[in-house]
Amino acid sequence: MDHFLRKASFSSGSKSIVRIIAIGAASAGLLYLSNNPDSKATVKLSIPTILRKHLPFQGHPSFVSSDHWQFGKFPLFLSRVDPALAGDVAKGAPVAVGDGGKPSCGCLGRDFIANAAAKVAPAVVNLSVQQDLYGFTTVRSMCSGTIIDADGTILTCAHGVVDSQGRQLTTKGKIDVTLQDGRTFEGTVINSDLHSDIAIVKIKSKTPLPTAKLGSSSKLRPGDWVIAMGTPLSLQNTVTAGIVSCVDRKSSDLGLGGMRREYLQTDCAINAGNSGGPLVNIDGEIVGVNIMKVAAADGLSFSIPIDSVSKIIEHFKKRELYGLGLD
Repeated sequence: MDHFLRKASFSSGSKSIVRIIAIGAASAGLLYLSNNPDSKATVKLSIPTILRKHLPFQGHPSFVSSDHWQFGKFPLFLSRVDPALAGDVAKGAPVAVGDGGKPSCGCLGRDFIANAAAKVAPAVVNLSVQQDLYGFTTVRSMCSGTIIDADGTILTCAHGVVDSQGRQLTTKGKIDVTLQDGRTFEGTVINSDLHSDIAIVKIKSKTPLPTAKLGSSSKLRPGDWVIAMGTPLSLQNTVTAGIVSCVDRKSSDLGLGGMRREYLQTDCAINAGNSGGPLVNIDGEIVGVNIMKVAAADGLSFSIPIDSVSKIIEHFKKRELYGLGLD
């Protein structure tokens, strides 16, 4: 700006420069200098319509030639939007973020995390596994899940709802499913796979159930925003956010034996009770299932990519056709 003022002062009287700056400052307008060597220097000034009517530039069209007004040696260009053109301008305006849309400039709005979480939150459930022991009801485990089908199909983690007894998997106990709106149901484990740590629980409802949409994990890149949802430490309806740290973290990197798996590594805050809950992208789609974290470190959380989960779900459906349930 200081460089601009020196150049302007050299080509024009100080009073002219003061008049230009005063108008720009008073109107909160945009003031800049065109310094094209092939043409004369031009000062351009954009003034809001509400203030333009108080200035001595009446009777001119919305966009006029800069030759109409002269401040010293600097022609002035006045730009405003006519009320008659407001409708056309509005058509190209960015979509308000609050209504779930994205700004047309491709930037993220201030509430993009809240919008994405709101799409999935009604379908996120708490699963509490109970067991009667000597006449007392005890809670053995608690995890999270997501309703992915209107028939009551819930996607969750296997370690939260089943026990392994040799080669047989058995339900840990009675499963109480609590929705965000407070409704409770009794759930039944339909299928599970401890190798992938994925399970399917079903509930029956006489009224419609909210569902969440499955997205694609193959499109994720390190640095992408993601949201972890669930019930950590029994705190219902908790939302945390972070970024994808790695899209293909190998199970061998984590010291896990058995079948080779790949995980999404994020820095979302995940704690006991988050397991089985959804990892969500900024479009409000499930891109992973939260499984575990590194206990001795912060910001090291892991999820099963939803593309892998989708293949497991298809495998479950084929088993159901042959009347197979738990392994």
